[in-house]
Amino acid sequence: MNFEFQLPTQFVDDIDDIKRQLENLNLNFQPKQPKTYLSRAEVSKMLNVSLVTLNKWNKSGKLKAVGIGGRVLYRQEDIDNAIVEL
Repeated sequence: MNFEFQLPTQFVDDIDDIKRQLENLNLNFQPKQPKTYLSRAEVSKMLNVSLVTLNKWNKSGKLKAVGIGGRVLYRQEDIDNAIVEL
């Protein structure tokens, strides 16, 4: 007795499609990086500007600061986006 199980064609196509999607996801997957926050002093030193200048940039909207527990912090992502190539 020889029993062979034949999978329906649609089911095989679906499995192949899922395999392709998983391979594509595996190639293009970028793990989410935690956000990095920098203090005013760190940003001031990084950009070589005074704390007064940072405050002006914050008020004018050039840089966006966030407040946490009475501290003023800047997201690394916001700093990177604010720097423009001339």
